[in-house]
Amino acid sequence: MRSDALSNRMRILEAAAEVLAVPGDTSMKSIARRAGVGQGTLYRHFPTRESLVLQVYGAEVDDLVTAVPALLGTLTPQEGLCAWLRRLLYLGRCMPEFADAMSVAGEASTGQCRKVYRPLLDALSVLVSANAAAGTIAPGTTAEDVFTLLGPVWRIGADGEEGVRAERLFEVLMRGLCPQAEAGPEVSSTRRGSR
Repeated sequence: MRSDALSNRMRILEAAAEVLAVPGDTSMKSIARRAGVGQGTLYRHFPTRESLVLQVYGAEVDDLVTAVPALLGTLTPQEGLCAWLRRLLYLGRCMPEFADAMSVAGEASTGQCRKVYRPLLDALSVLVSANAAAGTIAPGTTAEDVFTLLGPVWRIGADGEEGVRAERLFEVLMRGLCPQAEAGPEVSSTRRGSR
């Protein structure tokens, strides 16, 4: 990639992180304006809003993907799955643009969105397989099933009574997936906080 193109890409990602961090206009037009580039330039680098959003949250995705071996090395498969899903749920509820982008990415068959979604799906598949091998997950459950079930809980707010409700629904989800699972620890990773 040419240096000017790389510079534009970095400016777009920085601008998107700033725009997504505050309520208000988070449109692609607003991001392009803040980055100081035309919309054509923005769309050349990120053909869809979802591909841009998933790149902005790339570090969080990497944290989730790389956490799996440590979780399975220190926790039971049930606890590891619960901890990983809690972290994913935290991201989706605190960063709704991430949750929306993940929903679209799950339906895409190609493109930049799929490149981010696929590693998450693979990481979750490892956790689901570990539970299947241990006999601690509902038979026939797939990683795609789990993502689908988690989706509605992502739509619940992160604060106050909504946060309590989301936690309750997550516990119901875990009891259905892994009847013996209890509330597990959260994934230990460096949190960058809300954007």
